[in-house]
Amino acid sequence: MNGNVLAIDAGNTRIKWGAHDGTHWLRQAWLDTRRAAELGPALAGLPPLDAVVVSNVAGAALREAILKALPPTPEPRWIRSERAQCGVRNGYDDPAQLGCDRWAALIGARRLHGGPAVVVDAGTALTADALTGDGVFVGGIIVPGADLMRKALAEHTAALKPQPGKFSFFPNTTGDAIMSGAINSLAGAIERMARFLEEAGQPQPVCVLSGGGAALLEPYLNLEVKVVDNLVLEGLLAIAREGQSGESGIHP
Repeated sequence: MNGNVLAIDAGNTRIKWGAHDGTHWLRQAWLDTRRAAELGPALAGLPPLDAVVVSNVAGAALREAILKALPPTPEPRWIRSERAQCGVRNGYDDPAQLGCDRWAALIGARRLHGGPAVVVDAGTALTADALTGDGVFVGGIIVPGADLMRKALAEHTAALKPQPGKFSFFPNTTGDAIMSGAINSLAGAIERMARFLEEAGQPQPVCVLSGGGAALLEPYLNLEVKVVDNLVLEGLLAIAREGQSGESGIHP
């Protein structure tokens, strides 16, 4: 698919989208899911589209809002996780159970990196997915993101109410203790996934990091890190292009 592709990543908090002309991204942007009605005007002015590919993990109401925002043609392709696609094999017992955003992120990481990786999306929840050097997704974890951890403490304890905090090796305020605990929990989970990959015989993996929490976590990871702003969009683009002559699913 060398024509104009619109990729949409509809998550729980944000709708991210990008238009690609076969050579480069023409535009990338996002809006809050609560402002989904503004997607149509945001897409105005794009060149005629040859394909629309969508990852939606936020339910039927958002799907309908996206449909209203899109032009009548071409018909959008709503992706789902497959057994194998774009050079990635799905190791889930039931491949369809894997979130389609995680699947697209794995494909995006494979396309951009090509080696063993821990593919991390740091959003409302954090996912850390293990991808071998030959493109097998062997499994992954889901944990609450940093903001969700802090919110849970505030809602379910009497004393730990929302308060500002920063990372510290040895926190000596409650706000710093909460923030440092969240960062250490997430960084530790990612690093353990990397270690498990190495213990399974893989070379040291790269952390391919995306999502709204990427900037918060990157400085505290003891791994080689590649930050990709819109990893799911990269995967959606690869899916749209799948089947084109010469496409391998792996690109520098």
